[in-house]
Amino acid sequence: MANKETYEANTERLLEPIIKEFGYSLYDVEYVKEGVDYYLRAYIDKEGGITVDDCEKVSRALELKLDEEDFIPNAYILEVSSPGLGRQLKKEKHFLQNIGEQVDVRLYKALHDKRKEFTGILKSYENEHFVFDVEGEAIELDMAQISKINLHFDF
Repeated sequence: MANKETYEANTERLLEPIIKEFGYSLYDVEYVKEGVDYYLRAYIDKEGGITVDDCEKVSRALELKLDEEDFIPNAYILEVSSPGLGRQLKKEKHFLQNIGEQVDVRLYKALHDKRKEFTGILKSYENEHFVFDVEGEAIELDMAQISKINLHFDF
């Protein structure tokens, strides 16, 4: 979907002044199709965590801006939320901010020891290359090998 990136970038552009005004930070924006519906999701954050009221304020302000600019031709559902405790790490800034943190990693292809998933500490990230510490063993992987990385969260 070529327009996906454009929709996300335009939404980020509209969202930045809104969240700055409220003292929040932008974690991510995604435009996805799930079943027959399209979703435009904005993930916001702040020190101490995001509340439902925070999401509602941002959603209302963003909805007005999106209606003004009207750059997404099809119907979609707008959602504003916190990225959550077990948030997915997608962007370089996410990886760099979470060096030293415990993460859950899912791979496209199993490692030599047949593991396709593991939990470890993100030791470093540079030029799409990761180093993880898994029980004292250093595991080095390139971004192309990784399906998903989330902050580890014990329930």
